[in-house]
Amino acid sequence: MMPLCYAEAGRPQIIKKIGGKPEIKQHLEDLGFHIGGEISIVNALGGNLIVKVKDSRVAVSSELAQKIMV
Repeated sequence: MMPLCYAEAGRPQIIKKIGGKPEIKQHLEDLGFHIGGEISIVNALGGNLIVKVKDSRVAVSSELAQKIMV
């Protein structure tokens, strides 16, 4: 298990854990990040990530990406 920010771009990953305060967990869940869900990194820009989640692309800060464990 590792933070999303260290995952290989273009390779599908399964979310195993989401850390942080309840507000952060809820925010990520509202964006479509669920434990057991599949995500993949599309691109990395200045430490921030563009992530594909449920046929959508979402920009995630490096701080949030460290809270998503894959």
